[in-house]
Amino acid sequence: MRVVSFNVCHDSSVCSYVDGNIEFYCKEERLSRIKRDKEPYKSLELFYEQKFGKIDHFFYLTPSDDSPDDFRYSSIFIKKKFGVNLENCPFSHHECHASLAFYNSGFEECLVFVVDRNGSICFGPNNENLARESESIYKCSYPSNIDPIYKSFWICDENKKYVVKKSLDFHYGLDVNVNNPFSIVKVYEAATTLIGQNALENGKTMGLASYGEDLEYESLFLNGSPIRNYFSSLDIPTSEEDSSCFYGYEDLITKDINKENYQFYANKSKHVQLETQKETLRLISKFVDDTKVKNVCIVGGYGLNVVANNFYIKNLPDVNFYFEPLSDDSGITIGASMLKYRRMSGDDKISTQKDNFYHFYKEDNIEIPGIKKTVEDIVDLLIDQKIIALFDGSPEAGPRALGHRSLLFDPRNKDGKDIVNVLKKREWYRPFAGIILEKEFDKYFYTLGLQRSEFMTINFECKPDTKNFVPSIVHVDNTCRIQTVSEKDGFIFKLLNLFYEKTGCPMLLNTSFNLAGDPLVHSIGDALNFIDKVSDTKIFSGVYFVENNILTSALN
Repeated sequence: MRVVSFNVCHDSSVCSYVDGNIEFYCKEERLSRIKRDKEPYKSLELFYEQKFGKIDHFFYLTPSDDSPDDFRYSSIFIKKKFGVNLENCPFSHHECHASLAFYNSGFEECLVFVVDRNGSICFGPNNENLARESESIYKCSYPSNIDPIYKSFWICDENKKYVVKKSLDFHYGLDVNVNNPFSIVKVYEAATTLIGQNALENGKTMGLASYGEDLEYESLFLNGSPIRNYFSSLDIPTSEEDSSCFYGYEDLITKDINKENYQFYANKSKHVQLETQKETLRLISKFVDDTKVKNVCIVGGYGLNVVANNFYIKNLPDVNFYFEPLSDDSGITIGASMLKYRRMSGDDKISTQKDNFYHFYKEDNIEIPGIKKTVEDIVDLLIDQKIIALFDGSPEAGPRALGHRSLLFDPRNKDGKDIVNVLKKREWYRPFAGIILEKEFDKYFYTLGLQRSEFMTINFECKPDTKNFVPSIVHVDNTCRIQTVSEKDGFIFKLLNLFYEKTGCPMLLNTSFNLAGDPLVHSIGDALNFIDKVSDTKIFSGVYFVENNILTSALN
């Protein structure tokens, strides 16, 4: 059985799922080079070119059904191109998130917590938006039980709150929480708005939050709901729709967060970080206690908050957590296809983590200019304090670079964070992740009892002297987002192991192979274009194309 899904919201992607395996996955922005692109037609064209075979179901995913013209256009395109009828996805936005996390987790039974900004929409009789999914909790088991046990919506029209609640209670068979125009993520977003960022750029707020002072912050939630008097809604041109902001601080919004004015903004960022992670922990604790289920998956946009993920593990040491690497909307096409396949087939085989985290990648033979190099040569360049980009096979599917499209640097350089931030044209306060040999993980970090951290979904507190040893990857709060690597990880393990042998350091700074605001490098052409953009940076040695053993730099 082949199930194909594509989504037409931000972070659009296409997934083809066949008999329990992904045969094709592509995120549109990697082809169009438009970050968070929501028009998936280049990905659909690429999928078509592969001629995989008969399609049993072709799903159109959107958080809403208020765009009949879009569906009509897509239906015509799919019918003409593939010869099949397009179907509206039968699952809610949060169900798709939950399905992905459940089937990737390897748990036979679990709770899935979806903490998201904008899920499916509740519409009124005149097609007006009345409410949107914000937090959902599902109890999941094989083969395809994704059962909601808690739903929360943020309300768009408070005058219709009670009508909306009655409708949603009936639809879900639950006492649905619909009493507030704000939500966990919209509370977090209030600080993101203050620093002049799009509501989808909450990761920048997370980085700045670590510079916040240790104050006695007031609660932003009361009885499980945001205290609405603290927040306002603003029409921000850079956002898809209204964004929340701290009430009364609208005139202080700025993108110019510098080393003279940052403290106020860092404090606001820390405030929302602390309060939202506490509120999410409250939900997790309550439903773990109520259900006695101790396998927990975290997904949705807030699932990428590595600081919060550490917080949950630290406070609930008896719970087994899985943090979905594709927590943003790019993963919902996989989740929808997985769930449809399971429900149609009844397949109850327990999934394990497979190759779900890499793009379909196929490129015609292209002559790559450059010089033949060995892994030893690349290690020597890193030791010589050069930045190296890796281009190794299929690129990562999610937002974290895991060694296939990575920029690497020596983490022992005390100025490394500033050097790489300048190269990437990123804000000065943003930290960098590290990769470490799995066998050395607990020597340098408090690992919370974990043996590995393969997908950079958690940050870890550093042990004494780690910051002095690798200052480039240790954030101001003495933490680091870490990826552990082992022999199964291929070239990145080989490179890191040799770096360790030569330097005694089992770590490298690892960041995504792109410039700020650009999608991750996908193709050889993208990689060569990147070189052109940074050709005046002496510290950048170029791109190492692993499969060809060629280093290409601006000097070649």
